[in-house]
Amino acid sequence: MSEPAFDTVIRGGTVATASDVFSADLGIRDGRIAAIGLGLAAGRQEIDATGKLVLPGGIDSHAHIEQLSASGLMNADTWESATRSAALGGTTSVIAFAAQHVGMDLAQVVEDYTALAARGAVIDYAFHLIVADATEKALGQDVPALAKAGHTSLKAFMTYDRLRLADEALLDLMAAAKEVGALVCVHAENHGLIAFASRQLLKEGKTAPKYHAASHPRLSESEAFERVVRFSQYLDQPVMIFHVSTEEGAAILRRARGEGAKVYAETCPQYLFLTESDLDRPGLEGAKWMCSPPLRETRDQDALWRALDLGDLQTVSSDHAPYRYDETGKLKAGPSATFKEIANGMPGLQMRLPLLFDAMVSGGRLGLRKFVEITATAPARIYGLSNKGSVAVGMDADLVVWDPDRRVTLSDDMVEDRTGFTPYAGRTLTGWPETVLCRGRVIAEGDAVTAQAGSGAPIRRG
Repeated sequence: MSEPAFDTVIRGGTVATASDVFSADLGIRDGRIAAIGLGLAAGRQEIDATGKLVLPGGIDSHAHIEQLSASGLMNADTWESATRSAALGGTTSVIAFAAQHVGMDLAQVVEDYTALAARGAVIDYAFHLIVADATEKALGQDVPALAKAGHTSLKAFMTYDRLRLADEALLDLMAAAKEVGALVCVHAENHGLIAFASRQLLKEGKTAPKYHAASHPRLSESEAFERVVRFSQYLDQPVMIFHVSTEEGAAILRRARGEGAKVYAETCPQYLFLTESDLDRPGLEGAKWMCSPPLRETRDQDALWRALDLGDLQTVSSDHAPYRYDETGKLKAGPSATFKEIANGMPGLQMRLPLLFDAMVSGGRLGLRKFVEITATAPARIYGLSNKGSVAVGMDADLVVWDPDRRVTLSDDMVEDRTGFTPYAGRTLTGWPETVLCRGRVIAEGDAVTAQAGSGAPIRRG
């Protein structure tokens, strides 16, 4: 009896890429897509995708996993718990942060973080390198060596006392990135405006989580965007602006890209589906909805959807930042904490794709091909994940079989990460990931993760 032609065949589904939608079987061999066609020969394993959609696995290009904050607070997730949650949500690759703090050696930070990921990850992974201490060694020795090893994106903060780079240091970082062909990703908010607004609010006794939105004025985003764009133009250095939240910010990006600036940008589900009114809850409960930049208004949601449609925003990441709603996380400063003392960030790895699928595919907003583009193809292209992000012969078999008709009401008890809650509890979504494969291995099926800790692999980036 002859050997089966393929390790796995996904049969009878509707396949979608960023450019096409078509009926086909997919044959997988040695972790890669080996054939696309109709009536393919048998595989050792057969997955029936009749009536289902077969899409590229999601790439979440912005997630904080097992990461120590500058204030010394460890977030709730390990690499295993975070990537298990990602797998259940249809995400097969993640780019997280190897975070240097002041006084830390950047090369050692990456070595230590690599060991954590190798031990725990169940999906494939890469790192952005947070540079908070732009020393001569970090920029002159570590960045070139790490870029040569495939770590080709750097992150800078323009705010937060213990993380931010002043303008000159940011320019130094961008110049160092240009020398090695790396991308610079920026958390762009005006530090002075935030510090001033926060001080005024606290002086007036406005301490509740709902005042977090006012502590980050809308102008703090747009002003910082203007600076980053001009720095990029001055040095002719590509930048990625993270987590765009405002209508004004989107408008600056449109103008800059029209001028030929090498500027990419992303937004996140929280800015598409939540507003600052979600912060206004009894006691400190609004802390669950605190992130930076903060949630904005309905008009900003409309502007961000339009920017995605126009291509001014290229990706939607989770900005997964998991802190429990207890003394180990959000409430570390106690029951009387001010908004300034509460950890910023929301969980999002697990729910990012189902939320977007419900809106874009089931709800018809931008459509199936655009869903694939912003959740898989564009992040793979921008960040150099050359074997990821599409369905084509030779690509890694990172694939998700979606049930487009399954309706699911989100609840806290569904959460696989360690926060214990989802900010989207109570929403009913249509469309759900049924079977998830990473390099041809089934890593999640139904509502269960089947992959083992450490089975994810590092992604070498171009």
